[in-house]
Amino acid sequence: MGHNELDDLQLNDAMRSLADGFDVGRVELNSIPFDSLMKIKLMVVAKPSKPFTEPEKFKLDQYLMRGGKILWSIDQVSAELDSLRGHGGEQLAFPKQLNLDDQLFIYGIRINYDMIADISAVQIPISTGSVGGQPQIQMVPWLFYPIFMPLAKHPIVKNLDGVRGEFVSTIDVLDIPNVQKTVLLASSPYNKNLKAPHLLSLKAIDQEPDPKAFQSEPKVAAVLMEGSFESDFKNRVQPDGMAEKISITNQSQPTKMVVISDGDVFKNQVSAAGEAFPLGFDRYSSQTFGNKNLLLNIADYLTDDSGLIALRNKEIKLRLLSRARIRNEKVFWQVINTIGPLLLVLIFAIFQHYTRRRKYAR
Repeated sequence: MGHNELDDLQLNDAMRSLADGFDVGRVELNSIPFDSLMKIKLMVVAKPSKPFTEPEKFKLDQYLMRGGKILWSIDQVSAELDSLRGHGGEQLAFPKQLNLDDQLFIYGIRINYDMIADISAVQIPISTGSVGGQPQIQMVPWLFYPIFMPLAKHPIVKNLDGVRGEFVSTIDVLDIPNVQKTVLLASSPYNKNLKAPHLLSLKAIDQEPDPKAFQSEPKVAAVLMEGSFESDFKNRVQPDGMAEKISITNQSQPTKMVVISDGDVFKNQVSAAGEAFPLGFDRYSSQTFGNKNLLLNIADYLTDDSGLIALRNKEIKLRLLSRARIRNEKVFWQVINTIGPLLLVLIFAIFQHYTRRRKYAR
């Protein structure tokens, strides 16, 4: 906390779901002592909106160097659908300045200042006029709310339902030695990315997207990184403003992190009455997406609890009947199942009768 991250109501179901297996709370990087920070198994950076200071970045960096795990959920572009509706249907989406680019670059990730527009998208309600004084609402796809269909075989996303995104940026995965990268989420092949700043308009919904204009390589939106990372503060002195002296570790222990270029992926929707919906549930379409299981799988994997992931992703294979055998052997099995039990009962009755005759014949 401390950078206008998502509040407790927006993270209500995420925190409640994680609380089944973890002690969940908020951390103020400025005030928490470093030895207390090192007792945390997983740090979640959930949609910061204000820039990180150098002392805060230093604490995060040295936490990672000593084997800490981090889940980054970051919006690089400032854009909100509610703000768009409140500004006459138009809004300028502009880059955020979080002061994290250099740090993530050293770790092997670049989150670009753009937005993915994808034909595979969530539907949102739009007013199309009024009849008899009643507004007419129509559900239409909003290209900036992509649905990510996990295709990777990694345990984090295996068998996962589609994941709902909001104003997602593209990720460039850099070639960093000693670090293994696994793409967890990517867009569909029918997408394009729009550079920020970009003027968003709800009027664009009226235009049917041309699939030819959206044919592109799938864009990366979430990456798992495992290995030994180089410190962002290698060959540098401890930044000014630190309340305690922390020795600099230049190369990390083997550790893991996940970077997602969507700050809203773990945000639950909130009703007009201020009640939180389950994470992944879309109140407009009544669909439930895989966002909650994605969060739980990431938390279990980064904290080395792979057993829970295996249970959550257990495959149930349906043993389908052979249509050819059903057609060719139908009469045979009908006879067996009809006459077979009768013959067994008859044989048992004869055997019992024969046994009783022998027993009482003396």
